[in-house]
Amino acid sequence: GILMICGEFDLSIASVLPFCSYIFTEFLIGGLDPFLGLALLLPIGAAFGFINGIIVVGTGLPSFILTLSTMLFWRGLLYGVSSMMPISILSYTPSGSAFGKMLVGQVGPIPVQVIWFIGFAVILGLLLHRNRFGNWVYATGSNQEAARAMGINVRLVKIVCYMIIGVLCAFVSVMQSVRLGSFAATQGIGFDLRAVAAVVVGGTSLRGGVGRMLNICLGVFIIQIVENGLILMQVPVFGVETFIGIAVILFVILNNLTSRRIARQSV
Repeated sequence: GILMICGEFDLSIASVLPFCSYIFTEFLIGGLDPFLGLALLLPIGAAFGFINGIIVVGTGLPSFILTLSTMLFWRGLLYGVSSMMPISILSYTPSGSAFGKMLVGQVGPIPVQVIWFIGFAVILGLLLHRNRFGNWVYATGSNQEAARAMGINVRLVKIVCYMIIGVLCAFVSVMQSVRLGSFAATQGIGFDLRAVAAVVVGGTSLRGGVGRMLNICLGVFIIQIVENGLILMQVPVFGVETFIGIAVILFVILNNLTSRRIARQSV
């Protein structure tokens, strides 16, 4: 969300996530403590984001195409080094361990994943709406030339946003691996477009400069509720994606109509 508000995309998360999961798995096999492995993985995730950011700001080409390319590159590299073989990590991170409880346990009836989600949303919301950096993100997404004229380092803002996405991917990769009990080279496939869909449903503009963290969170919940509802209705798996696609189109149309009506009323 924060990256799209900045006016950029990152489709490589679908490959960065399983790649980080593979690196974490290798850490565990090498005898590294899970907590230390997670701590080392976060800067590695930031490095993935840094690479994307450097490529995007260095070339000036559309981030949609560039991150699609890096997604394919990291996926091909991952398939090569892992031979696409699943690797169990249950013996290293059992569900009853402190590490497992921290990432996939429960606090009463509430899954820990929900608490982590809310925590990250609050942190990013404060960064976006209560911090100078957030103003730079909105300015960069709205009008890059105007942002440069204001003295904002547009290139640095974009790189930092990509690094934030990389850190989040690294954390989520560990959480997903612990929840599944294994590494799989195909985990994360489809996350890129689902993330874009959730952010768009939340009212964020594809052109950048518009969006709020609360609305983005609501978009995530809406997509998940629609998906779970369709599954409970015993809709075939291939049909779930179809209905979600239709729902996203309808939400985008509704969002555009609402924005135009508000703009007319303010004139």
